[in-house]
Amino acid sequence: MESLLACFAETDADAEKLLAALVAAVRPENPGDAETARRNLKRIALILEEHPQVRAGLREAVSSILRIRRHSMLYTTSGILPNTGFFSEFFRRLGHKFLPDVLDAGYLQNFLRRAFCRSTDGVWVVGVGEDAWLELIEVLRFGEEEGEAEGAGAEFPHAVSEILRSLRIVSHWIAASGLEPELLRLDPDLDAYESPFSAQCGELDDYVDTYLASWRNSEIPGIDDKHLRVLFAQCREVIERLHNRAARFGTSVRLTYILQRLGQLIERMEKLLDVVEELRVEPDGRSARSPIVRLFTSLVRDECRRDDLAPHWRRNTELIALRITENASSRGEHYIAENRKEYFGMARSALIGGFVIAFMATLKLLLGKTGMPPLMMTFAYCLNYGLGFCLIHIIHGSVATKQPAMTANAIAAGVEQVDGKLRHLDNLALLIARTFRTQTIAILGNVFLALPLAALLAWGFSFLSGSPLVTPEKAAYLLESQTLTRSGTLLYAAIAGVCLFLAGLINAYFDNYATYNRVAERILQLEWLRRAWGGYRAQRIAVYVGENLGALSGNFLFGFLLGGASFVGALTALPIDIRHVTFSSAYVGFAAVGLDLGGQAAFRALIDVAVIGFVNLAVSFALAFHIALRARRIDDVPWRQIACACLRLLREHPGEFFFPAGEPKTEE
Repeated sequence: MESLLACFAETDADAEKLLAALVAAVRPENPGDAETARRNLKRIALILEEHPQVRAGLREAVSSILRIRRHSMLYTTSGILPNTGFFSEFFRRLGHKFLPDVLDAGYLQNFLRRAFCRSTDGVWVVGVGEDAWLELIEVLRFGEEEGEAEGAGAEFPHAVSEILRSLRIVSHWIAASGLEPELLRLDPDLDAYESPFSAQCGELDDYVDTYLASWRNSEIPGIDDKHLRVLFAQCREVIERLHNRAARFGTSVRLTYILQRLGQLIERMEKLLDVVEELRVEPDGRSARSPIVRLFTSLVRDECRRDDLAPHWRRNTELIALRITENASSRGEHYIAENRKEYFGMARSALIGGFVIAFMATLKLLLGKTGMPPLMMTFAYCLNYGLGFCLIHIIHGSVATKQPAMTANAIAAGVEQVDGKLRHLDNLALLIARTFRTQTIAILGNVFLALPLAALLAWGFSFLSGSPLVTPEKAAYLLESQTLTRSGTLLYAAIAGVCLFLAGLINAYFDNYATYNRVAERILQLEWLRRAWGGYRAQRIAVYVGENLGALSGNFLFGFLLGGASFVGALTALPIDIRHVTFSSAYVGFAAVGLDLGGQAAFRALIDVAVIGFVNLAVSFALAFHIALRARRIDDVPWRQIACACLRLLREHPGEFFFPAGEPKTEE
């Protein structure tokens, strides 16, 4: 360390290379080891205290870098999303993972990239704390250098000039972004009245002009930044209001991207303003050191993250995920029976679903007898599944395995944390118990109608046609493909669970799409629809499509996921197939007719079907619950507390997990 610092005292020292080497000397092996980095900085400070020539050389190296480099690119782009859009920025970052950007030596931003060249450098730079950097600045004693008088009448500092120029640029970007059509569509008042996004631009121009004039002429009074701060606070209020409206009325990737960028621009404006305002109040720069350190550490952190894909994806899809999961949670509440009326209603709905699925399974076997080419056969299977699931929805039936993707979001919405502590734990346990009993009755309703009805259909087909629906060989294959001892059964059940999870996301996505794009209102604009069906029927059609577009799309595409899985597996030679509990129960019913199963074999088949159903539910629920928690920024879930609350409820009120209690009687 001493020999490296001694090089700064040489007259022909390469400031850029030496500063990069000094950063490497401070850098700890473990990025999270901020204590080692802090000790290294303290060691540098001690050496600089003892060697004035070294101190002067390092100070001149830093000053020369700040004096000859252009700063505006660093202040206006580092850590701020570009205006090109979400996917353009995503692919730019992806491309820079393989081919790094070309660095122009004239920009301060590129010097930071060379000096803090590791993607983890931002961790320790922030981790050492503000005090360590302030101590280093104090030791450098910038007041000792020539021309230290930075007050009124002195030559205007290049670094301050660059900050003021950057303030103008960022201010105009805020004004332009605040008038984006996506924002005006969501909040028309931004166009009807003067927007704070536009107002801050004019105020900032006045501030900078007065700042420059008062610096050069001490007789001209300066201007403070109080009004600007008020306008920035109003901008943040508008952004929060737009977030809330987007959560209610739908959102898009473009909208979330604009809101994210606006927040970044305002935050950068405030950090730059902190620096120049302190310099205005105290031109010697002492009071400006703290905001300078905060700006420096945030810029280094942002530069180190400039090509990270995960944070970019997570930040910009967070509102969409929350909108989707909030929508799913509100739908999921309909799949949680709170009383006996809802409980028996779910049972009837599940019986309807099992009834239709028995016919869907029969149709699939009949399609398999047609001898169509594989691609056409797969397409026929997909239509059978997709249209069948849509029919179940239209006639108010339910498929039990589609519910976890919805109910998981409802449970996640019930996870309330304040300061890391879970609130309303007993209510959450009760919600889980109600979900469990509803899922149980839904599965029983599906399975215990699909299985005997499938057997009845197989027997009826044989009776009417004179030939069996399934041959003994086919029946044996159907039964064996559902057994747990067969290789891949549990994997295929898990793949079906993933498909169920994706169907839930598709469902919620199209619900968001219908709300955000006002599908119902746009359908009402169709003249031919009103002429063909009349105004009243056209309105009913529009309302139905608007409210059910997500469910119909999710069910239809879920059918394609199930129907196309085995075809994808055959094309890729990968173990890809599905095992769905309700269809598996129907296949057991077919096999029972084709093989005349005994009691022991039938019982074992039912156990296999039950395990398949459990895997379907568990995988779908776990994925949906994880996404719902991430959308609500809940990273650390106290599973033990939740489990203890559920066990306590099971011990005190076991019936809540299996059957709803009756309504309390009211006395007249």
